[in-house]
Amino acid sequence: MAEAIKVLLVDDHQVVRRGLRTFLEVQDDIEVVGEAADGAEGVERAQELEPDVILMDVKMPGMDGVDALRRLRELENRARVLVVTSFTEQRTVVPALRAGAAGYVYKDVDPDALAGAIRSVHAGHILLQPEVAGALLSQEESSSGPGRAGSLTEREREVLGLIADGRSNREIARALVLSEKTVKTHVSNILMKLDLADRTQAALWAVRHGVTG
Repeated sequence: MAEAIKVLLVDDHQVVRRGLRTFLEVQDDIEVVGEAADGAEGVERAQELEPDVILMDVKMPGMDGVDALRRLRELENRARVLVVTSFTEQRTVVPALRAGAAGYVYKDVDPDALAGAIRSVHAGHILLQPEVAGALLSQEESSSGPGRAGSLTEREREVLGLIADGRSNREIARALVLSEKTVKTHVSNILMKLDLADRTQAALWAVRHGVTG
């Protein structure tokens, strides 16, 4: 049996954390390993517990979700962050995605859909609504135009296309018969050459410019 997905809950409302925990604890393949009441505590707990997925609110007192995401990226924490928010405005969600979130769901999400979202981001996929994806794409176009694609090697284009398909490094390694270490090197080179911050932006860039796996 596969090892359970370790989840950390970060939300300033105890009733929200309790509701999420109650539901997730009945999932055979998901284990809630901890909770935090704000972004700073969330970062600390993430470093301590090494969860696979973090469910993170955006608006919290003190360090909010966006700042927490930036700090986690600085620390090179490997957890995938799924934003759980009650805010639907692009100006709230887009900064979180730019800061490194793997996607987002709303707090009124169907419980089964939430479990599916956790499994999806854990597998390396990116969860975006079309209108938010469009907003991100328009922001990236000015700094990362199609001309930059010429700087990519053929192998890097293959890796980028698989990133756009939502493949994890392990899945890309299997598909291209490479080591995960080699794939990580290719991903780093892609981000540097295209002047992008993370895999989410790389996937969006690939879709916008027709690079597919």
